[in-house]
Amino acid sequence: MFTGIIEKVGTIIAISPKELVIDVLPDIELGDSIAVNGVCLTVTYFDTKSFSVDIMPETRQRSNLSFLRANDKVNLERALALGKRLGGHLVQGHIDATGRVASLNWEGAAMLIGCEAPPEVTRYVVEKGFIAIDGISLTVVARDAGSFQVSIVDYTRKHTILGERKIGDLVNLEVDIIAKYVEQLNQTRHTGITTEFMAEHGFLMS
Repeated sequence: MFTGIIEKVGTIIAISPKELVIDVLPDIELGDSIAVNGVCLTVTYFDTKSFSVDIMPETRQRSNLSFLRANDKVNLERALALGKRLGGHLVQGHIDATGRVASLNWEGAAMLIGCEAPPEVTRYVVEKGFIAIDGISLTVVARDAGSFQVSIVDYTRKHTILGERKIGDLVNLEVDIIAKYVEQLNQTRHTGITTEFMAEHGFLMS
């Protein structure tokens, strides 16, 4: 589990269809979970200069990691430690889909970023709710059927790769897991025990 508060911007040293090699991140161990652009990956090797993580085919299909090249920058966050303040929101590192940067505008010192997103993402997006873009915990300021908008402060722009994004760039999207649970519980409620179900299973006599 992660918070969506980026710890460091890393640099891709090497990439293959099955592996990413990224410059060093302090205090990591084999088997640690690291969010790379919001994707939860497992450390398989590390030394004083770099660490490696494996990439599964499912991850390549659902995220923008397959488009990375050597020297590209990535957002990095280590897994949340129990007892630490939760500065963002609960981020799993399980990417729902990718979206595209559709607009970049300024509102005072804040940058407004508009993203186009597929229906499987926008159905869970609400104004003032959370969404993770490339692993960054952000608050939605506006939405419609096919897109949403977030506002990022100067610190986030300078300390993550989001400040370098351009119109048309592909970004990783993860919706708030709580919204998914609420939807599923609501569906269960609508398909609960009925009179017909009880009769069919012998609890009611005709």
